[in-house]
Formats: sequence, structure tokens, C-alpha cells
Amino acid sequence: MRNIKIDYENLGDANRPFFEEYKKIFAETLESGWFILGKNVERFEKEFALYCGGGFCIGVASGLDALILSLRACRFRPGSEVIVPANTYIATILAIIQCGLRPVLVEPDIRTYNIDAARIEEQITPETAAIMAVHLYGKVCDMDAVISIAKEHGLKVFEDCAQAHGAMFKGKKAGTFGDAGAFSFYPTKNLGALGDGGAVLTGNAEAAEAVRMYRNYGSRVKYYNDVVGFNSRLDEIQAGFLLVKLRHLDEINLRKRELARLYLENLKDDFIKPVVLPDHYDVYHIFNVRHPKRDALNEYLLKNGIKTEIHYPVPPYRQKAMTPFLSGQNYPVTDEIHNTTLSLPLSYAHSDDDILTVVDVMNKF
Repeated sequence: MRNIKIDYENLGDANRPFFEEYKKIFAETLESGWFILGKNVERFEKEFALYCGGGFCIGVASGLDALILSLRACRFRPGSEVIVPANTYIATILAIIQCGLRPVLVEPDIRTYNIDAARIEEQITPETAAIMAVHLYGKVCDMDAVISIAKEHGLKVFEDCAQAHGAMFKGKKAGTFGDAGAFSFYPTKNLGALGDGGAVLTGNAEAAEAVRMYRNYGSRVKYYNDVVGFNSRLDEIQAGFLLVKLRHLDEINLRKRELARLYLENLKDDFIKPVVLPDHYDVYHIFNVRHPKRDALNEYLLKNGIKTEIHYPVPPYRQKAMTPFLSGQNYPVTDEIHNTTLSLPLSYAHSDDDILTVVDVMNKF
């Protein structure tokens, strides 16, 4: 084959179209001399809340912190159970454990990789306090089913939206279905900063105020602390960069959807491709395929100059850190996904030719 070099992702190239805007807002922030909880954070919080459809947005230091502070704001009884998909990224489960709560894993739907709503009720006990829905890879869960189950059993609903900025279900954006949505702005996200960052989105004014206190040492007024809090604040420079990126988010999502369509229409059916469902607007933070010879496929692509990733090679319940919390359980659907999934190049920086080249190489596997 011809000489090929296609990165999985190049963050320099992906951000290059915004460099001039970044430089301008960086200079303005530098000159202002105000770097923590200033006008950039306030503006971003307002604009992101409006983009998502309303409510309150509270900027925090990371996606993990967004999850932790969302749960903290509800002040659940220690040891309460939170239902969570078994195949999520480990951060979702770490947040539950860090809050003194117990994760209860539910298998995903093998087609969508999101939580299988049909399996949720069998895991509900008198100790269950909440359901944590994770919109994996950029596809929103079946939130009609999740919300219906939660209402029937009097449970809170949280959304892990770390991979779903701008994704929609029935015209409604991720993060606006439940009691709170947690977002990550890690640089690889569709709405990515140039460092760590996160946000909590909620329609509940009391919960929003609680998260604001928790992120700032448990304080409403400087030097007066009402609760045992954290230092978890989205900084002014990252908020400024996010303001720039937010104005291009729909364009970024649309471009990723166009590139995903090239894969969907041209890859052979030897590869299990992401399912496309009515009522879903997917934003393809990750474009994954599944194949029984995943490792051989991965090696073949690398030999041919194409870099890929695996999201994720080891399920949370098999991680050493989770042994005290999740040992003695078995999740065959989760194992099947983790053993066969492969993430293909698909970023704002890739061209149509890049994707079609990957398709051509893969179809010869």
C-alpha cells in the first residue's frame, strides 16, 4: 500500500482554526489581571446554559469534579446505591465512590453501548437513590425510559455528558433531562479546552447554589464556609478558550457527523458500525467499530500508517482499583464490547480523504 500517515487525533490541527481568537481572548484575560471566577467564567456559564436549553451552569475544574459535585449537592445518605452502566469510563464510577455511595452496575445495550433501560429495574433496591445515565461516544441514552423508571421509583437522575456536548434525543440536548448533567472539557472533547475543565448543568436553583459553594471551599461569602467544600473552579483562561469554541460547536459537531457518514456508508459490513436510530442526534465524540479480531485489526491499521485508540481496553469492574467495590461480579455484554471495540480516526481536523483512506485500508483487512 502507498505511504499513509493518519493520526487518531492531532489537537494542534483541530484547534488551529481558532488560534487567532484564542490569542485575542488570552491577551484580554492576561491584561485584566483577573484569573479565577471572573467575567469569562460568568459569560461561559450563561452561554453554555443557553446553548443547552436553559437552567444553571456552574464551571468546575474537571469532568470528574462535575460528577462528584453533582452527587454531593444531593446529600445522599452514605452507602446509598447509584445505578450506572458497567461499560462506562471509570471516572463515572470513581465519582460515586468518592461521594461515599455504592455503584451498582447494569449491562449496556449491545447496539448503542448505553445503559440497557430494560435491565435497570432488576437492580433497584430500597437503598437505590439515583440512576447515572452515561451518553457514551456522543449518543444520548433512551432518556424516556430512564426518566420513566426513575419517576416510578422516586429516584434522582444524573447524566454523564462528558462525550455528548450538543448531542440530542428527540430535539432535547444532553444534560437537560435529569436532575443534573456533568460535562468534561478535556481537550479531546468536541467542546474541548486547552487543559482540564468541567461544568455542572441543572435546572434546580438550590442544587446550583450548592455546587457553587462546593466548588469554592464550601463558601458563599469569602472566608465564611458553610459546608466542607473543594477547590474546583474553571479558570478564566480556559473559560475564555471555551467561549471561543462554544461558538463553533455546532459546526464541529456537524463536521464530525459528515465524516461519520463516510464511514457508515462505505465501511464493509464485516465491521459492526455505530447504530443510527431515529430521534437521536449523535455527535460522534468517538467513532467506534467492533470486530472479533480487534487486536489484529488494530495492528494491521498501525502497520499501514493509521493510528487508532481503544475506548476502553479494560472494563471498570476488572480494574485493580475496583476490587474492594465490584469484585465477584460478571458482565458478559460489557466484556464483549471492551474486547472487540476500536475507535477510528474522526476529528475536526480530518479530511474526507483521510476517512476514505481509512475505509479503503480497512475494507482490505
